[in-house]
Parts: sequence; C-alpha cells; structure tokens
Amino acid sequence: MNISKEKKGTDLTIALEGRLDTSTAPQLESELRDALNGIENLVFDLEKLVYVSSAGLRVFLATQKTMARQGSMVIRNVQPDIMEIFEVTGFVDILTIEE
Repeated sequence: MNISKEKKGTDLTIALEGRLDTSTAPQLESELRDALNGIENLVFDLEKLVYVSSAGLRVFLATQKTMARQGSMVIRNVQPDIMEIFEVTGFVDILTIEE
C-alpha cells in the first residue's frame, strides 16, 4: 500500500493506494501516530484504495475517535467496493463520507 500525505497548516490529506489489510494496517497506524499532532482537519482520499479489511476498518475507527477530540475527519472518493464494505459494517453511520 502507498500512503501519500499533504499537510497545509492544521489540515492533512492522506491518500491511500492499494490494499488496507492486516499486513498494511500497522504501517498506516504508524504514519498516523506521528502525523496527527496538531491536525484539526483530516481527509482520507480513497480514490485508489481497492480493498479494506477489518484491520483497516479498525484504523479508520481509531482515527475517527482521535479526530473527534481534536477536529474533524472526512473520507472522500470512496470506490463502490469499499463503500459496500462501509455500508455492510455500519461504518457509513460512524464515519463522515463525502461522495
């Protein structure tokens, strides 16, 4: 999985490419641990994410909890297969997802 970060002041956009699963979720967790300090607005761009497992969902949930304390988190450009996973798991009710 490739992770691209773009920071502008207190705004951070993270673009994910590939698969977010048990082997790549720890990498994203590590990146987020260092990157979220001082961030008020977090955007995940999932345009090039092709798969998310339960491990990836846990990362989104933990990040949502962190960002609820310090600002906001939005998920954008979700592919239909990923959106179906969010819908089936009920994450559409937990996460802020923009079309």
